[in-house]
Amino acid sequence: MRNLLLAVLYTALTLGANPAPATDLGPLQTGEMKKLILTEPPAALPEAILTDAKDGEVPLSNWKGKWLVLNFWATWCAPCRREMPSLDRLQAAMPGIAVLPVATGRNDPEAIARFYADAAITTLPTLRDPKSALSRQLGVFGLPVTLIVNPEGQEVARLIGDAEWDSPEAIALLTALTQP
Repeated sequence: MRNLLLAVLYTALTLGANPAPATDLGPLQTGEMKKLILTEPPAALPEAILTDAKDGEVPLSNWKGKWLVLNFWATWCAPCRREMPSLDRLQAAMPGIAVLPVATGRNDPEAIARFYADAAITTLPTLRDPKSALSRQLGVFGLPVTLIVNPEGQEVARLIGDAEWDSPEAIALLTALTQP
């Protein structure tokens, strides 16, 4: 009986400490979007400097004030390569958000350029995290991982694994999440 009482108390405290999100996404979490995990409460992203194709520094804060689909990938990762065209199509379909693929670890800019050309990626920037500093700070230990980041620079959701980001389910969920 004592264990049951403790379990009920623990559950009540847990539910009280994790309020429901302002937008109920449950009905929209279908198909591959079932893998999307809401981050409650939203977690601030660290200050980070990414690297572009020409080794220039690009602060992540350049996108503060916009919704982001922040995708961690690598040229050698088969699921990453499979999902990248859908991220490109998502960017074209939802220009109000920024889709930012970040090649994590050792990814030669020329290899990224070849992959983008072969896969007909036309709307996405080339961004790299060559020493995996940002991915480690965010707890990205496998690839691909995609974070949904609000305009305040906070992670509000995370999807581990690949997905068709331009699917009707993904578009509906992102639309609901990003609407005021």
